[in-house]
Amino acid sequence: MGAPVVGSYPMPDSSAVPRSAQPWAIDPARAALLVHDMQNPFVQAFPEGGSPVVELVENIATLRELAGTLGMPVVFSAETNAVSIVPRLAPRVGEHLLLNVRHNAFLRSHLGRLLREAGRDQLILCGVRAHLGILLTAADAFMHDIQPFVVADAVADDCAEDHTMALKWVARTGVVCTTDQLLRELLHGKAAAQGF
Repeated sequence: MGAPVVGSYPMPDSSAVPRSAQPWAIDPARAALLVHDMQNPFVQAFPEGGSPVVELVENIATLRELAGTLGMPVVFSAETNAVSIVPRLAPRVGEHLLLNVRHNAFLRSHLGRLLREAGRDQLILCGVRAHLGILLTAADAFMHDIQPFVVADAVADDCAEDHTMALKWVARTGVVCTTDQLLRELLHGKAAAQGF
C-alpha cells in the first residue's frame, strides 16, 4: 500500500505541546534516538519545500547530530519494501538500521535487545507517522519499562488533526517535547554528568 498524499500544515510549536503526565527527565547516558520510517516514499508524500516536512527533516537531523556527539545510539526503523532513507538522514557507520514489518518498531525486530545491551531505558522518537508508528512504538516502549520521549516538531502525520491526537495520547504515558527543549535538556544532562 502506497503512502497517502499529505497536505501542508504548520508544525506544532511549544504552545501546542500537551502537558506530559510523566515527570521523567531525559538523560543522554540512558537514551537512544529512534528515527522511524523516514523513507523516501513516505517523506515524498509531503508537499516538497513546505511545512511540515522541512521542519521534520531539519529537526531530526539536528537531533541525530547531537545524539552522535553525546554517544547515544542512533537507530533507524524502515519497512522492508521501502528501505531507502531520505539522503539527508541516510544511516552512517555505527548507526543501526532495523527492518520492521508493522508500524510498531519493536515488533519482530531486535530494537528491545539493542536497547538492553546498550543499557538504554529511554527512547527518543521522531519520524512519521505520528498516529501510527510513533504512537504504537511509544506505547510498546512504555509497556516494557522504556521511557518514551516523542518530539512534537520532529514527527509528522497525514494531517494536523492526527498529529495533535497522537501527541495528546502519548502525553498520557510518556513525555512530549519540542526539539529545542530536548536539545537543552540533553546538553544540561551532559554538563551535569561532567560536574559543571
